[in-house]
Amino acid sequence: MSDTIRHEVGIPVPKQARNSEAESPQLISYVLPVYNEAEGIKHFHTELTDAVATRPEFDYEFVYVNDGSADGSLRVLHDIAKNDSRVRVVDFARNFGHQIAITAGLDYAAGEAVIVMDTDLQDPPRVSLEMIDAWLAGAEVVQARRRSRRDSPFKRATAHTYYRLLRSCSDVDIPVDTGDFRLLNRRAAEELRTFRERSRFIRGMVASMGFNQQELLFDRDERVAGETKYPMRKMLRLAADGVTGFSTAPLKLITRMGFAALALALLGIIYSVTLRLFFPEVTVSGWTMLMVVMLFLGGLQMLSLGVIGSYIGRIYSEVQQRPLYIVRDVIRHDEA
Repeated sequence: MSDTIRHEVGIPVPKQARNSEAESPQLISYVLPVYNEAEGIKHFHTELTDAVATRPEFDYEFVYVNDGSADGSLRVLHDIAKNDSRVRVVDFARNFGHQIAITAGLDYAAGEAVIVMDTDLQDPPRVSLEMIDAWLAGAEVVQARRRSRRDSPFKRATAHTYYRLLRSCSDVDIPVDTGDFRLLNRRAAEELRTFRERSRFIRGMVASMGFNQQELLFDRDERVAGETKYPMRKMLRLAADGVTGFSTAPLKLITRMGFAALALALLGIIYSVTLRLFFPEVTVSGWTMLMVVMLFLGGLQMLSLGVIGSYIGRIYSEVQQRPLYIVRDVIRHDEA
């Protein structure tokens, strides 16, 4: 199935066969999405290569995915590929988003284990070596869980609340306080490649697959350079993808709200009829109650339509069957 997907998106199927450590070192692939990180990519690559140099028993490949950067990141990636034969750069034709960039990196990765991490050094490269140790000990998926993070109090509070709310209403057990920093063994990576929906929430997809998943606690560092590529608008969109992609709780909530609105409407009817029959002298025009009921029901209906529209929008995107991403070029060491 994995090879079929590679053919569909025009990616050569890896021909190397690594059946035993005696034949050749195992290959570890790093999937590294990049969007407007020109200021810090070289520093990141130096930190990463210094870290993996302490584990020379493995071979490594670094799959950078340039997600339509507009700040010179591609030029820096060209230089990195020119000086490091292990580097491959997948250059998107435009910006497709962080989750799609991870997907493309997974499609191109050929390692026995695949490590996904961002390039802003908030995910320390040294932690990826601990993931490798957990993988060698038998873990099929290793999730990096944030023990601490150096973000604003607002972002920490909203992230804490969101992860727990998502876990409580999701149909799968999505780990809390985890991002996309993780290791997948070859089998798990191949299975994840078969997930081709457009509105992607990869941490939820990984959780839904099962396998032997382990958590690795780490302290998240500060960004080395540049600014966050997940402003509030994108964070809200990702949060919505997580909820609508792995839970029908919003639809069920609409049903409950409908019953509650019906109960309130019945109480309003009883109240109005009682006033009319037994207290006609205090029955004025009823304008206030009319406005309250109309505004309440109107707001409820608009909210319900919005939630239903979110699910319909996902269906619309899926049935279009457009490619998840378009690659302008794949840059290798001998072509940089």
